[in-house]
Amino acid sequence: MFSLAPSLVSYLPSNLLRTAKSCKTTHGACYNNLFLLPNALIASAFSRSFSSYESSARFSYAISASYSAKQARLDPKHNLYSLDPSNELPHHFNRKERPASGQDSFFASYIGSSAIGDHGDVAFGVVDGVGGWQDSGIDPADFAHGLCGYMTKAAVQWDEKSEGGLKPGKILDIGYQAVVQDKRIPGGGSTASVATADRKGRMEVANLGDSGFLLLRPASISALSHPQTHAFNTPYQLSKIPQRMLAQQSIFGGSPVFSELPQQADISNHQLRHGDVIIFATDGVWDNLNASDTLRIVMNQMRDAGAWVQPSDASRSPEGKESREVIVGNSLRNLTTIGGTERNSLAPTVQALLALAIVGEAKAASQDLRRDGPFAREVQRWYPGENYRGGKVDDICVVVAVVVEEGS
Repeated sequence: MFSLAPSLVSYLPSNLLRTAKSCKTTHGACYNNLFLLPNALIASAFSRSFSSYESSARFSYAISASYSAKQARLDPKHNLYSLDPSNELPHHFNRKERPASGQDSFFASYIGSSAIGDHGDVAFGVVDGVGGWQDSGIDPADFAHGLCGYMTKAAVQWDEKSEGGLKPGKILDIGYQAVVQDKRIPGGGSTASVATADRKGRMEVANLGDSGFLLLRPASISALSHPQTHAFNTPYQLSKIPQRMLAQQSIFGGSPVFSELPQQADISNHQLRHGDVIIFATDGVWDNLNASDTLRIVMNQMRDAGAWVQPSDASRSPEGKESREVIVGNSLRNLTTIGGTERNSLAPTVQALLALAIVGEAKAASQDLRRDGPFAREVQRWYPGENYRGGKVDDICVVVAVVVEEGS
């Protein structure tokens, strides 16, 4: 997780980019320059809300996750999880059985009693353990996987009738408090990007730190997150600080460990549509692929599968010019069911195809010494003397959700 955070802004005008290079750390002393995005520009570039639109339509969510640890090869057969009532949830608390995603982790779950068929409300997200905790003899993966395990448990056990709808800030708070109380997790920290989505197509996102999400529609980027940072590559982070570290700091001083609360996460609301593709990912993706790269990957996969199409009967406008319009294909629902993508036995659904494709592209880019990704370009911008080239090797974790309107 020691990496530059391009934060999904590479496609924005250069005057909005104010990042600098540093080692990602739990301590403030390790950064060099502040992250200086003016608040007005942030609001202008990123504040997207579709909550004003309400629909009587009902939606379901087809969700898959893919992941690859930093030093491991991507194994499409084993580095893939799909949310389905018949599938067993990941074992986050068992080191031998938890997903092989390194210090990154993910979760995806139906919420409480709503998990009836494929019409349930859902919760999902990604978590990135802060690697600097290794310097204190603590495995950041335990915190990351534990947080995802407790968020999964919170979603499954949620009683909507008595407690109302589950919000991502609430699920993040429940998970964090459980990690703090769990004596099996001695300490650690992580960023988190978490969402809940209901049957009416309303998605709420809580984003803390420098993981993030994209909301894509046919051929377009509809919404995206931006990072919360204290300084360059020093993200907001949930932390569990061992008592021995607190005692040492009180006696000897030193840089404080950053420790935010779930209530400090950025909250955004979005009204979803049929055919939307939602991508949550850790910075192992965003350090190597920008938003435009990710849209290209999704476009290629969705069009090849027939999930997004350019209809031949609408290929020309009334003026006789060729239309570039891309719309949702009629076969989307079938493509999100197992066996829908008949050509690919390893990825039997379009959401699985997308998750594997994004992880595969990010993995390849991270190991490519000739292809400068967002990390390399930002280093070159601010520190040209270092001659940094190529990608940024890191753990990679992606959750993809495809939105399907019932009856479409």
